[in-house]
Amino acid sequence: MSIRKVFIASFALLLGACSTTTTMNYNEPYRLQYHFSPPQKWMNDPNGLIFENGTYHLFYQYYPEDIVWGPMHWGHAVSKDLLHWENKPIALFPDEHGYIFSGSAVYDKENTSGLGTTENPPLIAIFTYHKMEAEKAGEIDYQTQGIAYSLDHGDTWTMYQNNPVIANPGVKDFRDPKVFWHEASSSWIMSLVAGDHLQLFRSANLIDWELSSTFGQGVGAHGGVWECPDLFELELNGEKHWVLLISINPGGPNGGSATQYFIGDFDGYTFSSDQEDIRWVDHGPDNYAGVTYNDVPDDSRVFIGWMSNWAYAQQTPTEAWRSSMTLPRKLSLFQATDGVRLQSQILDAAASLKIEGSSVETLSSGQSLIPFEGASQSRIHLETAAEAFSFALQNDTERVVFSVNRADGEIVADRSKSGNVSFSEAFTSEELTADISYINDEALSFEIYVDTSSIELLVAGGKTLMTLQVFPDQGYNQIAVDNPTNEAIRLEKERLKGIW
Repeated sequence: MSIRKVFIASFALLLGACSTTTTMNYNEPYRLQYHFSPPQKWMNDPNGLIFENGTYHLFYQYYPEDIVWGPMHWGHAVSKDLLHWENKPIALFPDEHGYIFSGSAVYDKENTSGLGTTENPPLIAIFTYHKMEAEKAGEIDYQTQGIAYSLDHGDTWTMYQNNPVIANPGVKDFRDPKVFWHEASSSWIMSLVAGDHLQLFRSANLIDWELSSTFGQGVGAHGGVWECPDLFELELNGEKHWVLLISINPGGPNGGSATQYFIGDFDGYTFSSDQEDIRWVDHGPDNYAGVTYNDVPDDSRVFIGWMSNWAYAQQTPTEAWRSSMTLPRKLSLFQATDGVRLQSQILDAAASLKIEGSSVETLSSGQSLIPFEGASQSRIHLETAAEAFSFALQNDTERVVFSVNRADGEIVADRSKSGNVSFSEAFTSEELTADISYINDEALSFEIYVDTSSIELLVAGGKTLMTLQVFPDQGYNQIAVDNPTNEAIRLEKERLKGIW
């Protein structure tokens, strides 16, 4: 049987397997209850994030045969509010050009590609082909860029007949195209990584691409391969800035993979930045390959990341599925002590997950132990002017501790006793730290979203973030606070409902 016929047969089987989800799929141990995860099997990078026809699309790297990485497809889910998700059939399958690696999607509303009509413009998916046979043969040009199009709002996709649209120029790692329309220069812009740097391409029709510039050699973190670029514009106090996201693996601040960012300028052809230090979207170990949505109605930049780390992603202790996404976050800019920096805030829609009214307590100096049944599916908010203190989520035998020290300008997290940690030495081998030295707020707030096996900590409204996985064998049911100062700590807590 030909490869194409095998894929067609597999497609028919998988449509039936993946088109619907039962509630039981989301009741396994460690399964997150208000974050997106696939019904089953392996998932990694978010792809093709786009809002179109009143719907938010989430495509993602997916292997439908196992809970470890394998021949990549694009999984698919949709949402009206970026919180509640409907699982859809697999969108893109490997073909004769290779596996379907990461990429993006755009709405070609003027039908510049000619792949739709004026009355029915297409959605265009732009992705990397990875030809595994060529890689195993020792070749270096095994990654190329292809496109597919949909004329029914992303339900079904047709591969472009003349793929690939960008050939490999002789670069080993040549992947992850992120595309957007640049109104000022009337062109489609593609950000693409090539080993240790960014390449920018321009096109009038999403098919014919021309390299316009490069960025990154000798700039930023280079502890590993650059991946998953994203270039977009944000405004602060009437001044426009361009932000470039670059994921890197390994080389993150807490080991393994992480996402850095640059703030600079873009003129339609060249991105430039005078940033000298390395800045991270999230200081935690478990937020990688994140990118932002195209065409969000209010022009905001909404970010979703893969909530894992390549140092142990294929070993985490789940059985039916593996990996989840972060909560969606709205990106903005703020004025830090050392210049303009990136800020991330959980979408306001998350308030709809609240089950009941909040409980508020004021904690004085000393040690406090607050019972909280359901802490493993909750939102916790702390606010204080204390210079140093610690708080922990725990049960009788398991705990994860966050120690805050403003004099040292950092938060240190310890998850060595957080639950099941035996699956990988890398999971607890690094001291997890987050930089807060550039935050000039007199008092600090700490917003903590806890799900069954994840914690997302936002400091000072998301001026610093720390995302980490935990795998407690029993749900956390206590909050412990150690406050050696005379500054009071305000504690607010509320339980959150699941989305499945």
